[in-house]
Amino acid sequence: MSKGERTKTKSQSAREKIKAQQAEARAREKRRRVVAYTTASVVAVAAVGLGVWYAASISRSEEAGAALAPVTVQPDGSVVMANAGVAAPVVDIYEDFQCPACKELERVSGPTFKNLAAEGKAKVVFHPITIFSQEPTKSNSVRAGSAARCIADGKQWMAFHDLLYKNQPPESEVGFTADQLKQWGKDAGVTDPGFDACVTSNKNADVQLAYSKKVSEEQKLDHTPTVKLNGTEIDNPVLFSPSQLRDEITKAAK
Repeated sequence: MSKGERTKTKSQSAREKIKAQQAEARAREKRRRVVAYTTASVVAVAAVGLGVWYAASISRSEEAGAALAPVTVQPDGSVVMANAGVAAPVVDIYEDFQCPACKELERVSGPTFKNLAAEGKAKVVFHPITIFSQEPTKSNSVRAGSAARCIADGKQWMAFHDLLYKNQPPESEVGFTADQLKQWGKDAGVTDPGFDACVTSNKNADVQLAYSKKVSEEQKLDHTPTVKLNGTEIDNPVLFSPSQLRDEITKAAK
């Protein structure tokens, strides 16, 4: 092999070596990027998973305890649920039996209110009002509120309260009929012989409307549900997060 050929061969060998090194460098960089992207993806998925878990944990409803705190129906139609001697903190719940958001609050956070009262950590006061002005929601609400006022026994009232939300009619339909309300009264254990006649006559309709007007004006209510802790409204994100709701109320008890 001539000197020129040897030089040419060496040059080719050097170029091939450089190409091989460059290819290896590109391969290493590609592997590095894959590892980096994979790691970032895993971290991102883990973060999302943690966020979903946290959101689920604070929005998870409690299981209602077997025993309720004593429930007392007040002369004005409000209802107090509290253990003897518990006067604070006070949780006022302003609700409308026809209100879908009130139904959702009962589903999500109702057990928390009941549990806190049973644990002696709060005095819970229910204020069933009629906030709607259009039909058929207004009349539906008045019939339900009037029927609830036909019940003097606290335990029966609470059972009836829960059945009204469980069977809440759509806002666009006539519901809470007298026959339905009487049946739910039986299901709630109401034994008062005057209950059916009280419901059929819609006896308490005017009182229900007058109480609603009075409370709405005094409390400056423009929506239901409105829940106040010692007179201050609880924000919706807390109200519909049982874990946060419990924390806020128990802190107020200290």
